[in-house]
Amino acid sequence: MLPRVVIVGGGFGGLSAARSLRNAPVRVTLIDKRNYHLFRPMLYQAATGLLSADEISGPLRSIFSHQKNIDVLLDEVTGIDSGKRIVHLTRGDLLYDFLIFATGIQYNYFGHDEWREFAPGLESLDDADVIRDKILRAFERAEEMASIEHAPPEEIWRQMTFALVGAGTVGSRWQARSPKCRA
Repeated sequence: MLPRVVIVGGGFGGLSAARSLRNAPVRVTLIDKRNYHLFRPMLYQAATGLLSADEISGPLRSIFSHQKNIDVLLDEVTGIDSGKRIVHLTRGDLLYDFLIFATGIQYNYFGHDEWREFAPGLESLDDADVIRDKILRAFERAEEMASIEHAPPEEIWRQMTFALVGAGTVGSRWQARSPKCRA
């Protein structure tokens, strides 16, 4: 019986680990709570409507369709028993010989979780949808103010001004493409 390697996370780390085991004499199980890999560096383009979700994501099973030693599970890890080498999932338990955690990023609000309401993170396609909706609504409101209300230009520009916090991949790329954006 081949040793089982369980990889938690279908992001860049999980994909890289699974691919490096392609020819190894092991059985690989990749677990992710989503059934797709998301190319996060371009997530801001989905949030601004420049790209669609399918242009920055791909089904995990398709990505590994030519790798014979891997299974992909759509599930969420609820706990680990390292002594017994068990991964607890929402739908059952999975034994492992080797465990790789590649669960990705988590935004840090520096102890101010109340900021999340005003400064949402951009880590998922759902987040991109929310941000895109806010941007489009702001432009619609600005159009309404200009066409119907004849609002002063300063008020219209205020509707179309966005603030980015952080200068990571998303913040620096978004700022470079938007002259009205202040990071």
